[in-house]
Amino acid sequence: MELIMKLLEHIGGMTILFLQAVKFIFVNPPKIKHIIKQMAEIGANAAPLIAITGFFTGGVLVVETYPTFHKFNAEFLIGALVSLSLAREVAPVLVALLVTARSGSAMAANIGTMRITEQIDALEVLAVNPIRYLITPRLIAAIIVVPLLTLLSIFSGILGGYFVGVHLYSINPYLFVEKMKDLTELYDILGGLYKSIAFAIVITIVSTYFGYIAKGGAEGVGKATTTAVVVSSVLILILDYFLTSLIY
Repeated sequence: MELIMKLLEHIGGMTILFLQAVKFIFVNPPKIKHIIKQMAEIGANAAPLIAITGFFTGGVLVVETYPTFHKFNAEFLIGALVSLSLAREVAPVLVALLVTARSGSAMAANIGTMRITEQIDALEVLAVNPIRYLITPRLIAAIIVVPLLTLLSIFSGILGGYFVGVHLYSINPYLFVEKMKDLTELYDILGGLYKSIAFAIVITIVSTYFGYIAKGGAEGVGKATTTAVVVSSVLILILDYFLTSLIY
């Protein structure tokens, strides 16, 4: 019973935090420079990591599927498989998990440290709303940047798949590209972007929430950071199932 009450308390706390953060997008929004700073931290600094992992993910998809497709002389369809897999499923989830590990943990640790060192209390004393100042810029930045990182992951993954398929497995490059273009629709890519927006909201709200309620000194910050990463990762995978069912 106590566990259920604790769970409901956290769900309610996250919901209220989300609604308050959204309110400040429309009412008294944060300064642009704060949003840009968070966009650079979440997006620009993570771009090389996303590009590298995307490239090798596309390559792995070809390596894993080529033997089966080769049995049926259907190697030319691997291009479509790579693009559809990346756009619909692999890129949005992979990017969300990487952003959680890199930026979500940083959000929780940063805000948790501010809570422990009473900097958030100082903001309130100075009549600065901590949600508007700390959370809304991160939420806006994540909603903008995570879909862009997903597009980067899709593009680099297709490049990786093309390189491995054409240069290592001698798949016809023309058929690789043409079948990919024929079977991949804009709707497939948009579905992945819708997912990435939902994941961005989950990552930001969960990470900032656990940082915001952190207590117990340095140990409490570490616990809050770990909890934020674990909960975000689990929610992303659960949410991915329901979004896939709804979108496709």
